[in-house]
Amino acid sequence: MSQTNTPQRRQTLPVTVGSVTIGGGAPIVVQSMTNTDTADIDATVRQVAELARAGSEMVRLTVNHESAARAVPAIREALEAQGCHVPLVGDFHFNGHRLLTDYPECALALAKYRINPGNVGKGEKKDSQFATMIELACRYDRPVRIGVNWGSLDQEVVARMMDENARASQPKDSDQIMYEAMVESAIGSAERAVQLGLPKDHIILSCKMSGVQDLIRVYRMLAARGDYALHLGLTEAGMGSKGIVASTAALAVLLQEGIGDTIRVSLTPEPGESRTREVVVAQEILQSMGFRSFAPMVTACPGCGRTTSDTFQHLAKDIQGYLREQMPEWRTRYPGIETMQVAVMGCVVNGPGESKHANIGISLPGSGERPAAPVYVDGEKVATLKGEGIAEQFKRMVDEYIESRYGRGTGA
Repeated sequence: MSQTNTPQRRQTLPVTVGSVTIGGGAPIVVQSMTNTDTADIDATVRQVAELARAGSEMVRLTVNHESAARAVPAIREALEAQGCHVPLVGDFHFNGHRLLTDYPECALALAKYRINPGNVGKGEKKDSQFATMIELACRYDRPVRIGVNWGSLDQEVVARMMDENARASQPKDSDQIMYEAMVESAIGSAERAVQLGLPKDHIILSCKMSGVQDLIRVYRMLAARGDYALHLGLTEAGMGSKGIVASTAALAVLLQEGIGDTIRVSLTPEPGESRTREVVVAQEILQSMGFRSFAPMVTACPGCGRTTSDTFQHLAKDIQGYLREQMPEWRTRYPGIETMQVAVMGCVVNGPGESKHANIGISLPGSGERPAAPVYVDGEKVATLKGEGIAEQFKRMVDEYIESRYGRGTGA
């Protein structure tokens, strides 16, 4: 069934990042980050292009030393030569003021700068180094994400707020002070940036935590403090199912409340795993909640004692993988295909019903059922497949349906 009752989004200021708009009612943006050494131009170009093909609409790069800063313009140039125009975001810590000053070509090649208020500098240097980065953002007309992270929270803010709390007649618990310090660091830094001349519609805020409930509480507080566009992400989410479940649990609650204009799922890759998995998970969160459509979705049953054959499992996996792999080409060739629903079901209990709800669906025979598989197209039964080649026959029918329904010149 279609999902049409998506939550009303919180109204935020639109921020332009290259060709992408964040906030202001624009679709929620999916972003990711490379884990290559940015100074390794070839490796970084390959990974950025791979992430972009998977659907990352912005890609962040670590810019941590001079060789990385020198590499950024070459990375941008190589991507453009491939026809990859994804905006690049520079991630700066500790020395961003110096790198942006000394390497103006790097500053120009980046579409956005990420500043962590906790890592800008210490003592008297903090204000001047923050000011330098904001002034450069103004000079080059670049938006900035002020990204607070609980693992590197500005300790001066924490100490001040802890002292104030200790003198209060009814002190708050330490967790509450931590939440308030996170929000204060973000909002205070944004207000300082505006004072320095950066327009409000050039600012995105984030307050990342690694605990699900912590993240939800902080972002509710942050959203109540203004109309800045917000970047969502559970930092250090972890590996595998733990990282996916934790990120989904946190982001889904906030998105359901209308909070969030761009998201990243910060997964630790399994050894040898592609970095693109975090992009796919972010897309599937948004698509499952009805916010956006990125690729055809396959509905498949979990299996039970009626489905002792694993045929439907293999077919569901093959079809889902095939559809996603083709999407970089199909996005332009078959407009609208990202909303297509495919059902691969394992027995007669729910198989026919789910298949009728999909654009195209198959109900494979369960244990003890007649060895025949009805296929439904847009709610109507169109064929019954039999024999050893059911899977291949259905794949061909999916291809034919895509061409007839979404092919150019079909009038669909």
